[in-house]
Amino acid sequence: MHLGATLRLLRVDAGLSLRDLARRIGVSSAYLSRVEHGVDAPPTQERLTAIARELDVPPALLMDVANRVSPYVAGYLEDVPAAGTLLLDIARRKLTGAQLARVRAFLDAEFPLREARGDEPVPALGALLCAERVVVQLSCEDYADALDVASGRLASALPGLDVAGLAEGLRQREDETPSQVGNGVAVPHAFVPGAAPVAALVTLARPLKTDAPDGQPLRLVVALVDGHLGRARLMRLAHVARLAGRGLAHRLQGAEDSRQVLETLAELEALR
Repeated sequence: MHLGATLRLLRVDAGLSLRDLARRIGVSSAYLSRVEHGVDAPPTQERLTAIARELDVPPALLMDVANRVSPYVAGYLEDVPAAGTLLLDIARRKLTGAQLARVRAFLDAEFPLREARGDEPVPALGALLCAERVVVQLSCEDYADALDVASGRLASALPGLDVAGLAEGLRQREDETPSQVGNGVAVPHAFVPGAAPVAALVTLARPLKTDAPDGQPLRLVVALVDGHLGRARLMRLAHVARLAGRGLAHRLQGAEDSRQVLETLAELEALR
């Protein structure tokens, strides 16, 4: 996972300049630039929380993208050391996301929360997809070809949308701010006023060499179209980055059809 690339993607989409965000969180623009380019170490939990506040995304989501343990969880483990033993037991069993969802359902039934969860549910990527907008093992020469195919699938869900215009818009945005978030995943996205959010997913038959922030070849393209700017859109982008960090491209590498892709994605998203 390349946290810096995700932060830059979210910052630009939120309409904030490097200087503006740096000023708001009390750091120099030079420091923030180094973080975005992976030169400096990821920010502290406190600074990530400040960044999340300015971007208007849940801090817990950015913590996940950064592979950081929430301060709330760390505090609980310190107060109740036995919880660490239980986590180790879960790890030894190698429970899947779907199995952990069953554990959560049991906890909700047996030990209901005294107050509502403070974390905001993240929009699921699977809810924006269907079999017709999943392309498996695409053979292409370059990233632009993959964008063309993804644009065609997206346009099929948006009557009247010009495919060539959408593809050109995605390419222009890539030139301005690359959407590769690391771990072999890119999340090109476009704004189409009034459109309902939709996604197209393309796995590649052969990895493509690109200027990825972590140097890994491109294996998966998750293209998004949204008709509204703001919090939900940024959360979707961050969520795809989180899935990338959880090995989405690797997990989908062996998928032979759209059904397998959607089933694997559902398992990864069982706990969001």
